[in-house]
Amino acid sequence: MKVICPNCLATNNVPKLEVYKKANCGKCQTSLLDPHPIALTSDILEAVLGNTDVPVIVDFWAPWCAPCKAFAPTFQQAARAYPLRVLFAKVDTEAEQFLASRFKIRSIPTLIVFKDGVEVERVSGAMSDEDLDRFVERFL
Repeated sequence: MKVICPNCLATNNVPKLEVYKKANCGKCQTSLLDPHPIALTSDILEAVLGNTDVPVIVDFWAPWCAPCKAFAPTFQQAARAYPLRVLFAKVDTEAEQFLASRFKIRSIPTLIVFKDGVEVERVSGAMSDEDLDRFVERFL
């Protein structure tokens, strides 16, 4: 399956496994198991969405948003729990107002799930760990 490197954004082909112990980028040698969500910008959004076979869950947030700040650790924990099974990304709607407008973000935090580069679902509002896990599991 194709996955994007969170460091250099190179496309990598990796075998589809239930659990990964090690997987490094063929270009930059950085671990593909990086547990941090990718910060998306207008410049790299299409490359990320178009070059990965795993679902991409994007958190649209803003630094001034209290629910966004409270939800951030939950989203980070989910990113650690699903390496190479789901790609987690974040869009700062203050810095990336074009993306917020393009995806018609009306409230934050909003999560949008993409499969094969196409939006398949969205949900607004912060979630608990358990609710986010149930949400993610639907797309595996």
